[in-house]
Amino acid sequence: MATGLLATPAAAATGSAASAAKPKPAVSVGTPKASPSKYKGDCPVNVTFSSKIKVKAVAGKTTVAYRWLYGDGSKGKVKTFTFRGKGVKSFTVKDKGTFKGDVKGWQAVQVLAPRGATSGKGRFAVSCDGGGHDGGNDGGHEVVQPGIGATVWVDEGNCEAALIGRITASSSRWVRYQWVVNGHVVDSDAVRVNGSRKVVHVFKPRDDFRGWAALQIVDPVENSSNRAYFKIWCKDTTPKVSASVDAPSAYEGTCPVTRTFTGTIGVSHGDTRVKYRWIRDGVPGSWESVYFTGHGPQRQIVSDSWTASASGNASRAIELYDGSTTGAVKAEVTCKTPAPAPAPAPADTETAA
Repeated sequence: MATGLLATPAAAATGSAASAAKPKPAVSVGTPKASPSKYKGDCPVNVTFSSKIKVKAVAGKTTVAYRWLYGDGSKGKVKTFTFRGKGVKSFTVKDKGTFKGDVKGWQAVQVLAPRGATSGKGRFAVSCDGGGHDGGNDGGHEVVQPGIGATVWVDEGNCEAALIGRITASSSRWVRYQWVVNGHVVDSDAVRVNGSRKVVHVFKPRDDFRGWAALQIVDPVENSSNRAYFKIWCKDTTPKVSASVDAPSAYEGTCPVTRTFTGTIGVSHGDTRVKYRWIRDGVPGSWESVYFTGHGPQRQIVSDSWTASASGNASRAIELYDGSTTGAVKAEVTCKTPAPAPAPAPADTETAA
């Protein structure tokens, strides 16, 4: 049993200037009981829900406002009753549902005034002989040809369409419906409709698509909206990124010497950042970034140097973050010691006679 906060007693007056705050009644709500709570047999079947609301009245006249809550998230209409007198008063509230198919669910009572309180969930189950599907709770009323309609918009950026429809019913009850796209059922469900309710299905074709959608009522009557025609373009707006590496020409000469590898990173369009790293002789380096601004194809040049102190070769490649890696290119260095300078010729000397 859910209980509202107890009202605090009024403070005692202290002198002629003091006055007591008017307390609010205490409220508690019992968990609804379904009768029958577990049914198996012929359908349709009526299920009655009852709950007790207790109010500790502190005034001569008290108004209680409450509504039923349903397992699908919908809410019933607000109802009220008024009583006079002080002390604890207990009242039984009831709701009735008619089910035409298998269903499991719950109902609860929410008190809105004089103080908020919500009961626990009273659960129930209906199993109809011969199967069936969620005929639902109609609150004891029949729907008279619910009017329905469907509208569609297309979100090209996400390659999907949100199918939006609205189901209207003359009274509160469950309605089973389905979405049909180009003659094929793409989604179905059952919802409780209390006057009017919006339903949505997101259609994701994964490729360009052209066709129509309709919202069909399956139960308690058969009805369908007009066809809403739409088309979807699945555009890939992600810039295409490429990379390549050029090696310096072979070198032969004195050492040490510095040789530079040149890389080219390009994008197909748009403002974007590209993360990359050099692969030096098979060993990945740290991640670096280049930035592109503007429209259309763009490219930037990056470089990496190698200092050779002895004959040998080095390889370089570029790896794109979340992308491909270029082929490795090699540069060669052959170090040669310069030939020693020739010794100077000895000077000629003359001997006196």
